[in-house]
Amino acid sequence: MGALTIASKYMIVAQIEVNGTVDKSDIIGALFSQTEGLLRKDMDLRELRIMGRIGRIDIDIISKDGKTKAKINIPSNLDRYETALVAALIESVERVGPYPATVKILEIRDLREEKRNKIVERAKELIKLIEEEILPDTKEILERLKEDVAKAEIVEYGPEKLPAGPDVDKSDSIIIVEGRADVVNLVKHGYRNVIAIEGISQGIPQTIVELSKRKTVTAFVDGDKGGELVLRDLLKVAHVDYIARAPPGKEVEQLTAKEIARALRNKLTVEEYMAQQKSQEQQAPAEPAAAPAVAVQQQVSSVSEIPDSLKTKVDELLGTLETEIYDDKWSLIKRVAVRELPDFLTSTETQLYAILMDGIVTQRIVDLATKRGVRYIIAARIGPITKVPEEMRILSFDELKGGAKA
Repeated sequence: MGALTIASKYMIVAQIEVNGTVDKSDIIGALFSQTEGLLRKDMDLRELRIMGRIGRIDIDIISKDGKTKAKINIPSNLDRYETALVAALIESVERVGPYPATVKILEIRDLREEKRNKIVERAKELIKLIEEEILPDTKEILERLKEDVAKAEIVEYGPEKLPAGPDVDKSDSIIIVEGRADVVNLVKHGYRNVIAIEGISQGIPQTIVELSKRKTVTAFVDGDKGGELVLRDLLKVAHVDYIARAPPGKEVEQLTAKEIARALRNKLTVEEYMAQQKSQEQQAPAEPAAAPAVAVQQQVSSVSEIPDSLKTKVDELLGTLETEIYDDKWSLIKRVAVRELPDFLTSTETQLYAILMDGIVTQRIVDLATKRGVRYIIAARIGPITKVPEEMRILSFDELKGGAKA
C-alpha cells in the first residue's frame, strides 16, 4: 500500500552520523527496523507512513573518509506531542547495518507557522498592489459599467444586421454613425436611437436608405477625411436632415459625454453644411487637390514589386472590412478590423512594411503608417490625401489587380 499525500504540520529535522560507509536505503531501513515494536502499533513508523501520518522521509547524505553523515527530514501530520514522541523514537537508533550510529534531533519546525508568515507577507504585497495598481477609481468603474451595459443593449438591425441602439424603431429621429464602436459610445451616454453604417466598401446599406425616408436623420461622423468621405456617400443615397461632426482629428467612439452633446447641439442642416463646404473650397488653394492623383500615379510602377500571392488576397479581403499587416518578407504579422487599424498603428512598436485594407486610406492612416516605416498601403479606396512620403506607395485594389493582369 502506498503512502498518502499529506499537508504536513511539522518537519522533524535530524542528523545521523554513521561510523562507516552506508547509503540512503540503509539509513531508512535502520529507522524503520530499529524503532519497530518500541511503542504501540499506531505509533510505529512503518504504520504511520502507510497511514499518511508522516510523509516521505528525505535524506541528504555525505560519505567521507569511511564515515557517513546525513541530514534527515521527516514531515509529520501528527499533533505536536505525537510529533515530539516520533522525534525521540528516531533518536533511539544506534546502528545502521553493522556500523555504530548516532542520531540527534536538530529542530522541529512548525510548517503551519511558516505558511502563515508567508501568507501574511504576501497579503501585504497584494494590499500594495490593490492600492497602487489594481483598484480603479469610482469614475473608471462607472465608465466600465456603462460600457458593459451599452454593449449588452446593442442589437442587430435589418437584414444587414447593422449595430444599433434599442430605440431605433421607437424613435421618430435617428443618429447615423460609422461603426459599432460609435454605437456603443453613444448608447453608453444615453443616445439609444443610433445605428451604424458599418463601413462603406459595399455601399450604404439599404436599411439606412429606407430608415432615412421615414425618420429625421442626423449623420454623426468622425472629424477626419474619412468622416467626410462617409458623409459624401451617405448624402448621395439617403435623406439626411442634419450633420454633426466630431472635433477635428477625433472619432465619435472616442468622445466624452460633453463632446457628444456639444457636437449634436452644433449640428448643421444639410443646406448649411453644403454652403460651408462650398465656401471652404473657394477659399482653399487649388494645388493640394491634385496631390492625391500625383501620389496614386507614383504607385503604378511599384505593382510589379508586390508578390502575386498578395494580389490574390484582394478578393478574399473584399467585404470583410478587415486589414492585414505584413513585414518586409511579405509575411502576415496581424489581421485587425479596419476601425482598429489606427489604434494598432499607434500602440505597436514593430516596424511594418505593408498594409492591405478593405477600407478607405486617409491622411490619418498615411501619417500613422509613416511612423511605423510602412512602404505600401493597398486599400479598397483612396481618400483625399495631400501628403505622401516619397518612399511610400499607395495603391487601390483595382490598380493592384490591374497590375497583376499586366
